[in-house]
Amino acid sequence: MKEFRQKVAVVTGAASGMGMAMAERFAAEGMKVVLADVEDEALAAAEHEFRSRGSTVLAVRTDVSKAAEVEHLAARAVEAFGTVHVLCNNAGVGTGGLAWLQRVADWEWTLGVNLWGVIHGIRTFLPLMLAHGEDGHIVNTASVAGLVSGPFQIPYNVSKYGVVALSEGLHRELALIEARIKVSVLCPGFVHTRIMESERNRPVELPLPAVGEAEMAYAAMMQARVAAGLAPTEVARQVFEAIRDERFYIVTDPDEWKPLVRERMEDILNDRSPRFMELG
Repeated sequence: MKEFRQKVAVVTGAASGMGMAMAERFAAEGMKVVLADVEDEALAAAEHEFRSRGSTVLAVRTDVSKAAEVEHLAARAVEAFGTVHVLCNNAGVGTGGLAWLQRVADWEWTLGVNLWGVIHGIRTFLPLMLAHGEDGHIVNTASVAGLVSGPFQIPYNVSKYGVVALSEGLHRELALIEARIKVSVLCPGFVHTRIMESERNRPVELPLPAVGEAEMAYAAMMQARVAAGLAPTEVARQVFEAIRDERFYIVTDPDEWKPLVRERMEDILNDRSPRFMELG
């Protein structure tokens, strides 16, 4: 995409963090923006803030793990603005603990938001975007955890690997049909967001699982890295430039993470068992 003014962007997980930063960047480029999030108060506050700046915005409370709610989001976007040009499937949650101690409901919640949210977004919005015949772009938020897998967050890793695989396949399919809709997969490293506070959106009927000392120590290290991570506005800059330049992989900290990706690929090619990757 080269033209953004008066085009329409839909961003999920838009009431905070990377999602809000993406929405702010799109609004600054003159786009009409649809904000989707599951947090009612934060979403209302974000909508008010955007309107106070003169942005054209619509806020729709959306649980992306539910197909009907994503379909409602699309209907509201089309009703308000006629069509959609940019879709950022960005909503996500994090979980921790040993893989074999995760309950079925923990897996279902994580995969429901992180993976099924992207699936619902693509199934619902892509036909609309193909139908209008204009340039468009889909950005699916994965993680470096979708390229290299660490311990104590296996449901999260599985969901993010799934998003990477889905995005790569979708890119190939759209290229084969010569579509004007392009795809990027966002693989951020540590970003200063509230991802480590995902329990704030955890279903009330799903209490936090018990964790041991090793998991707690790992979580503390992760929390420190997130607190010192990139500003969401920097991620939003990289996302916007990837859309403009039609770049598929968006690895936000390439100097830190690409060597680990290379190490993983070499393990596969050399038939080596996965090694522990030090992130601290």
